[in-house]
Amino acid sequence: MTKSNRKQVLGRGLSALLNNPKNETESITNINADLVIGKIVDLPLDKIDVNPFQPRTHFNEESLNELSISIRELGVIQPVTVREMKGSSFQLVSGERRLRASRIAGLKSIPAYVRTANDQELLEMALVENIQRQNLDPIEIGLSYQRLIEEINVTQDQLSIRVGKKRSTITNYMRLLKLDPIIQTGIRDGFVSMGHGRALINLDQTETQLKIYKQIIKKGLSVRSTEDLVRDIKNKKSKGSISYIPPFVSQAAEELKTLLETSVSATSNNEGKGVLKISFESQEKLQHILNKVKGEA
Repeated sequence: MTKSNRKQVLGRGLSALLNNPKNETESITNINADLVIGKIVDLPLDKIDVNPFQPRTHFNEESLNELSISIRELGVIQPVTVREMKGSSFQLVSGERRLRASRIAGLKSIPAYVRTANDQELLEMALVENIQRQNLDPIEIGLSYQRLIEEINVTQDQLSIRVGKKRSTITNYMRLLKLDPIIQTGIRDGFVSMGHGRALINLDQTETQLKIYKQIIKKGLSVRSTEDLVRDIKNKKSKGSISYIPPFVSQAAEELKTLLETSVSATSNNEGKGVLKISFESQEKLQHILNKVKGEA
């Protein structure tokens, strides 16, 4: 098929689509749908609305300007994907950067692949398409996974199959959403990495997370250094729960040792809650201890 013939076919299909009496193509069986569904047509930019389910929230202005220059010189190489809406308008499924850059470049139309999709399919396609790209930040990816699980109603195992990612990978991204918003913003803005966030999430207290977060930025700590620091904090906390024995506990242990005529040890936390350990070496010794406790010895 020659280029001129191709344009004529696309022109007839686009005309049929824009003049669809039902104003909405819900499936391939609709009137004139076979002329455009699954085909690439040139759509007026003012007929395309952005995708409300777009997971990306930040668009780098400098990057968009660079893309617009490329589009102005070479055109849109990869078509955007759209679905038809009511009133002969269209809604973007994927390709918002290309759409924005085309408007900056002053284009009036853009090549678009037309397909059918309901709201759930649109959300899933937009989220999965963006997840597969490499330019989403870790928080945006985590939010995308969370939205897919909550709004598409799938499990992490099912999502793992759909997006081609390990379940552990999905879990790691979603765990970042439990971090304090200040730290999440730091990850999005590139002040700290996802690795730093994964280390910080192991700290239970938000105050401690923020304290270490500030040290990471101030001292330029690496992920490895942050992991070591978090590990030290957790180890000290664990040891601190049993290392200190209040005087009244030690005294009680000594008194029991004298009373029961056997070895007695005690462990306690800072609040005085602890465990007494009474030793015996034979059944006769145990019975002697019991008699002491009962006041019979």
